[in-house]
Amino acid sequence: MIRIGVVDDEKISQDLITDYLGRYEAEHGVTFSVTTFSDGSEITADYRPEFDIIFLDVQMAVLDGLETARKIRLLDADVVLVFITNMAQYAIRGYEVDALSYLVKPVPYFAFAQELRRSIARVRRADNDAVMLPVSGGMARVNLANIVYVESIKHRIVVHAVDRTYALNGTLKALESELAGKDFYRSNNCYLVNLKYVTGISQNSCTMLGGDELLVSRPRRRAFLDALTNHVGGRLP
Repeated sequence: MIRIGVVDDEKISQDLITDYLGRYEAEHGVTFSVTTFSDGSEITADYRPEFDIIFLDVQMAVLDGLETARKIRLLDADVVLVFITNMAQYAIRGYEVDALSYLVKPVPYFAFAQELRRSIARVRRADNDAVMLPVSGGMARVNLANIVYVESIKHRIVVHAVDRTYALNGTLKALESELAGKDFYRSNNCYLVNLKYVTGISQNSCTMLGGDELLVSRPRRRAFLDALTNHVGGRLP
């Protein structure tokens, strides 16, 4: 099942998109779960990263499509965004929020079906191995491939991703258990390391993508090196 959100303050346009989704289901044998919203403020209020694709009107009365997309991206880096607009020049700014594409109103079915096909293909190609993090303001879906390392600071957890950080309450032990078997390894009591982002090793530390140097404790060093060797399939000192 593909989970789809439709955000449009024009009822005629909203109904057209939902009708097109029903037609596509019948023609291609797929199943959609569709939720509609009449403004960007509705979908961003208590947003949860539960959608695969969101069709998003650009011009809306309370919260426009671009601001809506920015709010969504704070909690959901993976959902496919497709803008729908009367004026293509506004939708072109969608690259700022990693939108897949845009459709110009009035939307013909053929163009819609083409973009929907691309969107579904992107969903299916995506690495859906993700973790849900209870952050301030809601739940964030974070792709494991984007996490560089996790740090424990007193009673707080900081997840260092490629493009941002997430702070939350919890324990490193609990997150380590959740990420077991996912190529993460505990380098010491404070760090859980994504092995794919280790760029260098010294006697007592490892260097991560971005240049952060993390301590590797003496009792864990041999096992850490073994895990890294297995991950890269090579030889390490």
